[in-house]
Amino acid sequence: MSSNPLPVSIIGGYLGSGKTTLINHLIRHSGQTRIAVLVNDFGELGIDADLIEADDGNVISLSGGCICCSYGNDLSMALMDVIALSPTPDHIVIESSGVALPGAIASSIALLSGLKLFGIVVLADAETIRKQATDRYVADTIDRQLSHADLVVLNKADLPEPAVLAKTKHWLTEHWPDTRLISATHSMIPISLLLDNPLIDKSTDTSWNLSAHVLHASAFHTFVVTPPANISAVQVARALASDSCALARAKGFIESSDGTRHLVQVVGSRWTVTSGTQDYANATNTGQIVCIGLSQTVDEDAIKSHINQLREQT
Repeated sequence: MSSNPLPVSIIGGYLGSGKTTLINHLIRHSGQTRIAVLVNDFGELGIDADLIEADDGNVISLSGGCICCSYGNDLSMALMDVIALSPTPDHIVIESSGVALPGAIASSIALLSGLKLFGIVVLADAETIRKQATDRYVADTIDRQLSHADLVVLNKADLPEPAVLAKTKHWLTEHWPDTRLISATHSMIPISLLLDNPLIDKSTDTSWNLSAHVLHASAFHTFVVTPPANISAVQVARALASDSCALARAKGFIESSDGTRHLVQVVGSRWTVTSGTQDYANATNTGQIVCIGLSQTVDEDAIKSHINQLREQT
């Protein structure tokens, strides 16, 4: 078992925003990464039948060594059961119910040892989100869900007229300026926005390549930045998570002068740096950070210039 905490991603969003489609997409394209998917109710999830290998009551075995567990009203107990599994999953993904608050789930994770929050991804229906946000009965839920997000996926972006979609994007960034925003159709986003196995160097993994038959690759731009020597991993992570870079995802290893390796992870506006355990000893491509952003908005040259201008903190 790894000495590192097990990363947990939370998928939130109101009813009908596309969470089920995203879960199926995640399971289908997770490669060799072992995922434990926790859902409130199997009946609401509707996992594609060809992904199910065995159904044993409260646990469904899925292709690729993944499992799906129903946690009902006891999420903490389900998480403890997952931690105790052998072999341990590489990543936990929690799909919250359409009316749940991702921040409350994140608080539960913080109370359990052996877990760390990887990121909160909230889906919003491009056609209905603005109407929902003014509904007297659900407006508060919508506001709090979006406020908790590290990354907002404006899903079903192919349905509204372009002018309406542009207004919705502006409205989201105006009301929730601290969250990163990307658009998607059919919940098709890069898998690496949701999960990554920190025990494996995935700089050459297909999940970073965004092949066209799996994803709308043209919607995303992937590139590598090489920070200057002697720059701390914290400096790099903080810079890549800033609004000026506006990245959806970044990951890579930086080695300090004493030989300690530091894993930099950025998911939307959230960043973490994990340092110096034996789990990173075999990592390759140290000193390179893989970045993903929207093709229409990401400025690769500006981001590289920004990182190259970082100065060593004394």
